[in-house]
Amino acid sequence: MATKGEDGPGGASAFGRRLLLSVDAKGYGGAGTVRQHQLQEAIVRLLELAANASGLDREAWHTQAGGDSLFAVLPEGASEPALVDAFMRSLEASLRAFNLDRVQEAWLRLRAAVHFGETSPAANGFAGSAPVEIGRIRDCAALRSALNQLPQAPLAVGLSATVFRDVVQGKAYTTIRENEFREVPVKEKEYRGAAWIWVPGADVRQVDLSPAVLEGERRAANVVRASVDVGDVGEEAGVTGVHTDRATGDFGAVVKTRRVGPRATVTGVRQTNPGGEQ
Repeated sequence: MATKGEDGPGGASAFGRRLLLSVDAKGYGGAGTVRQHQLQEAIVRLLELAANASGLDREAWHTQAGGDSLFAVLPEGASEPALVDAFMRSLEASLRAFNLDRVQEAWLRLRAAVHFGETSPAANGFAGSAPVEIGRIRDCAALRSALNQLPQAPLAVGLSATVFRDVVQGKAYTTIRENEFREVPVKEKEYRGAAWIWVPGADVRQVDLSPAVLEGERRAANVVRASVDVGDVGEEAGVTGVHTDRATGDFGAVVKTRRVGPRATVTGVRQTNPGGEQ
């Protein structure tokens, strides 16, 4: 049995830097059983087609599948420019072909992330900082928002800072121009970092990538202070300093009036909860 040390888990022999790919399907959880089977089969097939088209040896990948997702560790020497450029362009074209005769609700749309970093095989998958980072990039709010805000796009790609710097920034290794990417912060769970997002066929720099608020969900707010001076408040009129029906947080308001007419109302803060309570 190997022990922890040079030849055991975490030892020098386990250390390695590899090119990593991670993909995940949008909307998979809401699909029926039959469509889930179709989407899983399509993910496997389209990734293989993209690998072959870009000269990447799909058979040499070490993968960890999760139904609608796949994490892959590519072999030593695998081409980063090929994965970023030719692979993603082929995958995007194949996704468009797959979706062509389907209603939009049945489309296969993917978030993909690429990273290069430290990883090693572990008892239940892969260990190291790189698998964690690529997972956070793939699932980050900005990459999700890119697909939400660009409903015709079947693919949104996030690159780690390492890959963007080494392959794209100031380089000519790919046919993708540097200004086609957009830098975004990544704040997922314990991870804090940055990613560079690219959506083939779209200008992601012109898109609102703020995370969408779910129906009924209240967005956290900063401290809000307001001062309102309205003079006279006429009969049956109403004045509110701060009114919100979405946010939670610390609110305060001062409303100054000189005269308040009959049946008029003056309110400093009014907050309506999703259920209608005030």
